[in-house]
Amino acid sequence: MPPRSPLRLLPGTPRRVLQLGLLLCAAATVATALLGPAVAAGSDGAAPGRFAIVLALHATLVGLLVWRARTLPQERVVWTRIALAGLVFAAAALAAGVLAVIPATQSLTAVPMAWAPVVAFPFIHSGLVRWNRYTTGLADPSDVVNGASGTVAAVAVLNVLLSDSALTAGPWWEVQALLAQVAVDVVLVGTALSVVGLGAMGRDPRSWLVVAAFAVSAVGDVARLLAEGVPVAWAATAEPVSAALLCLAAILRPARTTPQPTDPTAPTVGSFVVITASTGVLVAAAVSGTVGPATWCAALAALGASVRLLVNVRELAQLAVTRKEALTDELTGLANRRAVLHRVEQLCAEGVPFTLALLDLDRFKEVNDGLGHAAGDDLLRLVADRLTPALHTGDVLGRLGGDEFAVVAVADRAGTVHAEDLGHRVLDRLQRPFLIRGMSVHVAASIGLTCSGSGGRSQLLRQADAAMYAAKRAGTGLAVYDPSRHADSSGHLALVEELRAALTTGQLVLHHQPQVDVRTGRTLGAEALVRWAHPVRGLLGPAQFLPLAEAHGLMGALTDEVLRQAVAQAADWRRRGLDLRISVNLSASNLLDTDLPHRVAGLLADAGLPAESLVLEVTETVLMGDAERSLAVVTALTALGLTVSIDDFGTGYSSLSYLRDLPVAELKLDRSFTADLLEEPRTEAIVASTIDLAHRLGLRVVAEGVEHDATLARLARLGCDESQGYLHSAPLPADRLADWLDRVGTAPGLVRTPELLGS
Repeated sequence: MPPRSPLRLLPGTPRRVLQLGLLLCAAATVATALLGPAVAAGSDGAAPGRFAIVLALHATLVGLLVWRARTLPQERVVWTRIALAGLVFAAAALAAGVLAVIPATQSLTAVPMAWAPVVAFPFIHSGLVRWNRYTTGLADPSDVVNGASGTVAAVAVLNVLLSDSALTAGPWWEVQALLAQVAVDVVLVGTALSVVGLGAMGRDPRSWLVVAAFAVSAVGDVARLLAEGVPVAWAATAEPVSAALLCLAAILRPARTTPQPTDPTAPTVGSFVVITASTGVLVAAAVSGTVGPATWCAALAALGASVRLLVNVRELAQLAVTRKEALTDELTGLANRRAVLHRVEQLCAEGVPFTLALLDLDRFKEVNDGLGHAAGDDLLRLVADRLTPALHTGDVLGRLGGDEFAVVAVADRAGTVHAEDLGHRVLDRLQRPFLIRGMSVHVAASIGLTCSGSGGRSQLLRQADAAMYAAKRAGTGLAVYDPSRHADSSGHLALVEELRAALTTGQLVLHHQPQVDVRTGRTLGAEALVRWAHPVRGLLGPAQFLPLAEAHGLMGALTDEVLRQAVAQAADWRRRGLDLRISVNLSASNLLDTDLPHRVAGLLADAGLPAESLVLEVTETVLMGDAERSLAVVTALTALGLTVSIDDFGTGYSSLSYLRDLPVAELKLDRSFTADLLEEPRTEAIVASTIDLAHRLGLRVVAEGVEHDATLARLARLGCDESQGYLHSAPLPADRLADWLDRVGTAPGLVRTPELLGS
């Protein structure tokens, strides 16, 4: 298939109309060429006919340009302005034709056509500027003020250069009009060439046609100028040829281009050039003591260029404001991430010792979820106001994003860096509660610090982040980077990014540990335990990535993925005739998510799974974090018909009021109780009383961590309902769990009774 030519007509173009327009342009060009010698020789009969032809030519051009503007909205302004210039030429031709047929005004026939290019200049020039700025160019080559100033300056220079020429002997309006035409041509050709040079070359053939159109006009005007008043016959064809080229450019399909922002450099340089040239003309006039057209033109050009420079000053002021905004965090008014990193690079380049501290607010998501994002924004602003006074001169406090802040603290006069002192100053500022919408909110923080000299910007950020994460895990609030302790954790940022990808690429998988009826041995359900099938590190357990997910705000998405897979798996078991419930753990952030019940209801409905087949496990510590909101979320979940279980019962700050107030239906004894059940009488007493209390409250009891027959027998004797642990099975993938169920999971007598065990 042959390549498509770039010279393509616009889609839907009425070819007959276009062919007719081009034919008229060609006919007008030929007719003007034939009449050119007659006009040059001064034939009065030829002048009206020539002006009629020029009028028809420009009327055709205007029609094509108007049609072009209507068919391409993205270039409507461009071609509308050039069409207005065509109207100026058409009106000038009409006026010249009228003057030519009236004997009293025949001497003024040349005036309209002589000044038409000058009057049309603003329209053509602004159209080209618009085309360059929004269609092809990388920068705005100029503007109307600069273009007009450059034109007037060129006229002034030409007046000086041609002061002794025979051309100046003619009428002033004719001389200045010709000089203005040449100046206009130079500016327009330069502007059109900038469209080509700034991006359209080789992509949009129309730009070359536009350049050629103005170049032809320039050649004709320069020829008349160099002839010093002697008529040039062939120069009469320049105008119709230029119009025909513009007609052809108007009907071609535009090339695909990307609009770019303007660049004030070119207008500024152009203004300086105009001012320099005008100053030279004014100095020459002052030395000679003569004031003429050159002097006035130079003064006007200098004035116009000065106005353009004033506009540039205003743009520079706006640019300074924009630059400041680009380095400022919009919410807090602190330095943003870009500004902090720039400060780090600057200090590293200058060799100034400094400390970099990364600060992360603990449990900020709970404030956001509990009080709303507006309250969270208020808290961030209050933290910024609280921390600012803790800094010394030269220190920079910035917000990197979310609830993460950074401090870049330079060394003291002795060049000593006190990293821990900085960390303690910051933490002390956060001790007092924050008043947010009438509520006192306590906010803790984890701070990681590192000192300069141990790497570049990226390395320092990784070190401070590793130390901050270590402080968060240890609960110390503060940690200074130590390669011997934190080097292994410095790569957790990469792991976090990999975890983000894993959430959407199916790398998270579920393993299921069966829950067995202690009396009958029948498998009643399974707990879904998440694993990460890492493509490089292999299968990772929850302890290796769940803390990362919680610290970096990924727990909500992770829990949603686990719930989705768990509900789908339980529905699949149900379709295969296995009536097993499935248990899923919830984190602290999950119980503060008021939208969680709605999403769970949607998952159950989509999978067709009865709500009673789903158990959601929460810990006592989670419930105590925000009792009021937790109660609301738990109540909404149980209203769906599913079961809420208190996991690891007895290990947190237990309060029996939770068992009274919360609509829970299951208690899970922590593995620490089952492990000591046979050896510690007090442990046995606690387990026995817990089971008895649960049964009185109508709750079932599930014992975790059961690994021995004797432990299971003792639990059976104490009345425990269900057992979960390695005695029955390790957590298994769904397909292996199905095999286990086929072999032993549903067989009666899986668990030996206390009598058989001799208890």
